[in-house]
Amino acid sequence: MIEITIFYLHILAWAYAFTKIWQEKGLFSGLLVVLVFVLLFFILWALTSPIAHLIFPESWRSPFFTSDTLSLVLLIPPEVFIFYVYFVKVERKEKS
Repeated sequence: MIEITIFYLHILAWAYAFTKIWQEKGLFSGLLVVLVFVLLFFILWALTSPIAHLIFPESWRSPFFTSDTLSLVLLIPPEVFIFYVYFVKVERKEKS
């Protein structure tokens, strides 16, 4: 259940990125930014999955939280940082 929520949050972030860039720079740039963020998601997930399997004890395993859920949770902070730098920080510089 937690995994689905995280996937939906990613889809919402990708939709936001697409519409923001599409309105500013065009359709091709919007599709390109979504492609970059999807690629980033898969690469970071491939990096956090082995880390989660190493640090997650099997005794904590439940139907709601597994090592795969932990890998997705570990994925959120770097993605939020990159999303912040790419959208929020750039927007603040443009307003100044």
